[in-house]
Amino acid sequence: MSQDNIAEMYQRARAAFEAVRYWPQDKVDEMVQAAAWEWQKEPVREELARLAVDESGIGVFEDKRAKIRAKTLGTLWDQRGAKTCGLVEEDPARGIRKYAKPIGVIANVVPCTNPESTICCLGLSTLKTRNAMIVSPHPRTQGSSYRTVEYGRRALEKIGAPVDLLQCIQETSHEKTSELMACCDYAMATGGAALVKVVYAAGKPAQTVGAGNVVSIVDETADLSATAHKIALSKLANNSASCSSENAVAIYEGVLEAMLDCLKAQGGYLCSTEEREKLRAYYWPNGKSLNRELVAKPALFIAQQAGLSVPESTRFLMVEGTKPGPEDRFSGEKISPTLTVWKWTDFDEMLDRLEKILQFSGEGHSVSLHSERDERRVQLALRANVGRVVCNMPHAHANSGGWNSGLPFTDSLGCGSWAGNMTSDNINWRQFLNYTWLAVPAEEHVPSDEELFGDYFAKWGRD
Repeated sequence: MSQDNIAEMYQRARAAFEAVRYWPQDKVDEMVQAAAWEWQKEPVREELARLAVDESGIGVFEDKRAKIRAKTLGTLWDQRGAKTCGLVEEDPARGIRKYAKPIGVIANVVPCTNPESTICCLGLSTLKTRNAMIVSPHPRTQGSSYRTVEYGRRALEKIGAPVDLLQCIQETSHEKTSELMACCDYAMATGGAALVKVVYAAGKPAQTVGAGNVVSIVDETADLSATAHKIALSKLANNSASCSSENAVAIYEGVLEAMLDCLKAQGGYLCSTEEREKLRAYYWPNGKSLNRELVAKPALFIAQQAGLSVPESTRFLMVEGTKPGPEDRFSGEKISPTLTVWKWTDFDEMLDRLEKILQFSGEGHSVSLHSERDERRVQLALRANVGRVVCNMPHAHANSGGWNSGLPFTDSLGCGSWAGNMTSDNINWRQFLNYTWLAVPAEEHVPSDEELFGDYFAKWGRD
């Protein structure tokens, strides 16, 4: 077999899939546990995290090491008791039985921001659903993705499961990735809008994600010191490599100065107008495209490269927002430890502004709110075109799953039709199943007009 022969890799994956296609739940769950146990081992996590940081030049080793464990164990925890084999649902009264079935071979296109944990999350999900997975790594992080898959294969071999349920391209390229997606039965791609177009061009069913641009809204009822700590904790995680990291903080004007003081106490540095302009020129040298050299780099590095003189204690930068949209690129996603600061006086107006911000960047992804007013939480959830509203938590620690968050663990966040995605859910095992409905005769019931139109008749009559 030649290296990276996509057709041969698919055939091997298909053979492995056929071998487990009708496995019972207990054997499937054992397979999932084996992979999860291998990936969360301390030496494995250390090796993968170190390799990912060294290859990509972005992120923080300690954060990546911790993330691999949290995402792996969290994904496993979310799967506990889930039925993915055979009969999974039954309604005797309606004569309905529902059977879960796998899809086949999944192409998994992985980003350089999370080249290991993405594989752990989706690998456990595809194994749980009896699918095979072939990974196409990002060119910058081929080694860490390949090693992650190799550890998964080691776990499968230990329990006698087909190792070719997990495979990885060794020397990736755009051509190989396109061939893989066209060859496989289903595609999963974690990346931005440009990748979405490439994935759907392959002509296969696909799950994709969208860009993040989290605005964290802070009102007058929030505990400002605790809120600043939560925002800093999230913003600084892995140098803001996550699409769930806050990109902006929108503060009620009555607590603006106090909140800024709290953010400064957490290591924030508020740029002057002149410094903001220098930073803008460094972030978008051509006025439009983000400088990829600053992605997930420390704030001091970014400040130095931009020609700013900031205190050594600076952990993240802050700039004032001017206008949502392309006229102010700081209103979009930055994938780095810089926060845009907005001031608001009226919550309804802030939601109107949020709509414009998201239309420019991040629609469908997520938004954050720090408030004790539940009616504002509900209002935000009803108004914002996002898949997730996270309240009073460090956003990046809760949005894609967390031990004090009910959101499912994942590294792939669907952004719905707003971003051209099939789902707005946190992508996990639920997205990798087909279902067959078995129907037998049930007691016949033909509803009367009164059952169907009673309320309408009572108000409008039958004319």
